[in-house]
Amino acid sequence: MLHSPGRPLAVLLAILTLAACEAPQPVDTRPAPVATVAAVAPPRLTPREAASNFITVAEAMEPRIEAECRARTRGSRDCDYRIMVDDRPDRSPNAFQTVDKAGHPVVAFNLALIAEARNADELAFVMGHEAAHHILGHLQSKSEDAAAGAMILGVLAAASGADATQISHAQDIGATVGSRAYSKDYELQADRLGTIITWDAGYDPLKGAQFFARIPDPGDVFLGSHPANALRVDVARETVAELRSGRI
Repeated sequence: MLHSPGRPLAVLLAILTLAACEAPQPVDTRPAPVATVAAVAPPRLTPREAASNFITVAEAMEPRIEAECRARTRGSRDCDYRIMVDDRPDRSPNAFQTVDKAGHPVVAFNLALIAEARNADELAFVMGHEAAHHILGHLQSKSEDAAAGAMILGVLAAASGADATQISHAQDIGATVGSRAYSKDYELQADRLGTIITWDAGYDPLKGAQFFARIPDPGDVFLGSHPANALRVDVARETVAELRSGRI
């Protein structure tokens, strides 16, 4: 079931249709497209098509995501997903995974991303990727990484004679560094599992991965949060090849 607090699907469709008209356009500052990603984007959908597309994909993907979660976690995690819409205007295209107050996993899309996706495969791929973070325990892992980084730099600062303010500052830096230490690995892991979920739900992950052609490429940035777009497309291609050959 698609969740949006207090809003039936018909109302949500109307909201998305109106809001998508004013969704901000992503600014692509790259000098040239990534070589391994298709340079020609599919045509943009109308606001109503984009809204309807999202509802259709969410309703198809949610049971597949929950089944994959139950199969892989065997009761160790809550698999009762909520797929929600962040309807705040003037936001850059974004989707994210979190948990609600009851501990249920949440996959949220904002209006700009729903408007930017050019087909159902792109929405399904992003949805599968975000859902995979919860299945793989990445939120918990990043919290543990941040805590470890904060402790290490805090101890080093204290050992060097730093005062309480300096130690606190060192802990903040350590938490940031720690949370990003394995962030790129987590993203690639989620790309792989997201590709599997997308495939199993009947969508085309390779068409879905073309979404990366229209977002800025983070490149090979030290301690960056995301890997290069071309690398992520490679993961999708390799995973699909395994799926086609029956190795997965």
